[in-house]
Amino acid sequence: MLGITDARLRYWLRAGFVMPGRGAGGRYCFRFQDLVVLRTAEALVAGGVSIRLVSRVLAGLRQSLPADRPLSELKLAAVDGRVVLEEDGRCWESPSGQGRLRFEPTAGQRRSSKPAVIAVAMGEPAASEAATDPATATDWCELGLALETSDLPEAIAAYRCAIEAAPGLAAPYLNLGRLLHEQGDLAAAEELYRQARSRCPEDATATFNLGVVLQDGERWREAAHAYRRAIELDADYADAFYNLAAVYEQLGDRAVALQTLQAYRRLTRI
Repeated sequence: MLGITDARLRYWLRAGFVMPGRGAGGRYCFRFQDLVVLRTAEALVAGGVSIRLVSRVLAGLRQSLPADRPLSELKLAAVDGRVVLEEDGRCWESPSGQGRLRFEPTAGQRRSSKPAVIAVAMGEPAASEAATDPATATDWCELGLALETSDLPEAIAAYRCAIEAAPGLAAPYLNLGRLLHEQGDLAAAEELYRQARSRCPEDATATFNLGVVLQDGERWREAAHAYRRAIELDADYADAFYNLAAVYEQLGDRAVALQTLQAYRRLTRI
């Protein structure tokens, strides 16, 4: 969902600034705040901050915050390879504490200044929001994520609002497609994944998800084509290799299935 590899996720967990619980079978259970912090960490790295510095800063901030204040509330940005924290109208580098001029957050870091938007009728966001607003779309996506386990219809509506706010953003198509896919509506999920591919043709996850829904529909050759395209877009997409091997097995091409499975094992070898 966040585009974080297994290896990177393990690194962040070892750093200690995200501490998920454990669910059935020992699986990690991430809270919504954990996802926000992980996305912040990835945004800082994408902004030019070293992974080691990001992990050190976030771990230090987590330890210094009061127990009742989550790390997800902090406003952080990457500036000149450093992590800058803004709070109470002041900006400073972390962990040095050196003062900085106020920074402007990127669209992905902004939060809506109108919290009442959550209470707006879900089907009518466009009347009060800009036609293309990635920041607002991100807010709708976060609301959708928060609602998935408690109010599925409202989560679906939130993702549709995100699509209306920023039709060129892949995430709401993928999240909504996943929900519909899980509900067994393969046709609707396929349509959303195809829309995501059309809007974001270089997004490997959109193509991979399309492959999954085609595979579940036993459309083996179409699924194989989708997985091969996902691998073209991301040569390290291990799950695409794994699923493609299973599809080749269904098509009766066991030699290619074995080669593809070996490629998967090479990628996942630790």
